[in-house]
Amino acid sequence: MVALADVLIDFTRPEAALAHLKHARAMVIGTTGFSDAQKKSIAEAAKRIPVVMAANFAIGVNAVYKLAETAARILGDGYDVEIIEAHHRHKVDAPSGTALKLGETIATVLKSNDFVFGREGDTGERPARQIGYHSIRGGDIVGEHTVIFAGAGERVEVTVRSQSRMTYALGALRAAKWLKGRPPGLYDMGDVLGLR
Repeated sequence: MVALADVLIDFTRPEAALAHLKHARAMVIGTTGFSDAQKKSIAEAAKRIPVVMAANFAIGVNAVYKLAETAARILGDGYDVEIIEAHHRHKVDAPSGTALKLGETIATVLKSNDFVFGREGDTGERPARQIGYHSIRGGDIVGEHTVIFAGAGERVEVTVRSQSRMTYALGALRAAKWLKGRPPGLYDMGDVLGLR
């Protein structure tokens, strides 16, 4: 059945998404938690079919990616960056793919590769240009992401709160419509939304 679909939308687990990828004619991948080797397999498949892969398909979240990138560019490395994300108690990966994407986007601007995942104990003074991740799991939280840019005398926060999973579905459908008829390649929501 997968081979008959014009575009397959996959929000499963990494192993299942890779199995589906072998049979799809075009694919929208919303699954997160891929290893580097699995990401390489997706890039290889994108040489033969068009693929839109994103950590989050919600339009608002993708706007926050751009806003965080812009804030990092304006504020520079004089501001400490912390990313806080919250999800329902059943989410199996932490930090979320969306949080990781936010950090990667900001790190590219700041030319940093210093990430820390939570802090505990005597950690010493916070290094400049470090990006911190903090994950909260509980209840039925759909998804919340806040990027804090903390500077001397002021703090800038960029936040998005998803109150319904419908936002993900609508974004994935928009990506599937955009993808139909595209040439092979690995695309993301920045391409779909014209944010390049």
